Amino acid sequence: MRHADVIHPFSRNRRAFWRRDRVFMAALLICFVVGLAGLAAATGWRETWAQIARLGPAQLLGLLALSCVNYLLRGLRWHVLARRLGLPLSVERNVIHFLGGFAMIVTPGRVGELVRMRWIARETGWSFDRTAPLALVDRAADLAAMAAILAVVAMATATGGKMALAVAAAGLLAAWIVTHPPLLRALVTGLHATIGRMPRLFGRARRAARAMERVVTPRAMLPVMGLGLLGWLAEGYAFHLLLAWMGADIGVMRAIGIFVFATLAGGLTGAPGGLGGAEAAMIGLLALEGVPMETALPATAIIRATTLWFALAMGLVAFPLAERQSKRGRDVLEAD
Repeated sequence: MRHADVIHPFSRNRRAFWRRDRVFMAALLICFVVGLAGLAAATGWRETWAQIARLGPAQLLGLLALSCVNYLLRGLRWHVLARRLGLPLSVERNVIHFLGGFAMIVTPGRVGELVRMRWIARETGWSFDRTAPLALVDRAADLAAMAAILAVVAMATATGGKMALAVAAAGLLAAWIVTHPPLLRALVTGLHATIGRMPRLFGRARRAARAMERVVTPRAMLPVMGLGLLGWLAEGYAFHLLLAWMGADIGVMRAIGIFVFATLAGGLTGAPGGLGGAEAAMIGLLALEGVPMETALPATAIIRATTLWFALAMGLVAFPLAERQSKRGRDVLEAD
């Protein structure tokens, strides 16, 4: 298949989309900073800055290092899934694709991260319906890993047990549904029979469901789940260290549980990057644990800066690398 025949959603007006997304991300960052500044002013600047002053460069580098562990492990997971799908790309290329996608992490619904599919299409000639299972299983693996962590935390701490277990069970069920090829094929067939239109679209959806069968096997999903669990535990542990350094040690299990639950809650709001929802959930849960506002507020701001916004920074660095790499791959593909 020639590259010109590949169909993907990013083939037109790429520069306009990129300019719009940069403006959108800048606006979100400004809103994030202004909102936290307002809360800090209401809480008391002196108390807030006193807590931030507890952290030195070594502590901040430690938080960023644990975030790097999370993103690199999940990048390796992306490579495992890509190879299982049959993509003939090296680990370096796949990891750059994965990290570069974070440049779009605060786009609505995170759909901007599908830019990874465009890079793959350029380098391999694979159409979107063939690579769609990669993005879907990657998202489902995150959901399943976080749900599993929540379940363990709920059982270990015996606090908020039923609610946390219910959320964990719902997350695991949702992850199973979206990665169950027979069920997806049945849903697509049923929708096509009901609507009776767009046969090409439904045909691509059925091909995507068939392609997923190569990925969601027990042999493939075991390392996928393991890498996701380790990655999210690394960031949760970073939150525990941050709270301890700020004099609010609530225990490693509770800290990890609050971080994971808040991240999930933010994602469920549908807001770009979970902005607003994740911060509100984190501050609220810390308050329930008896953490004073002058500590909960800066702790939330710092952990979000060293996770979400750090991921965005990594994506902005990797994005041009992925662009150049994919264009070279396209030139080679077209020459062949």
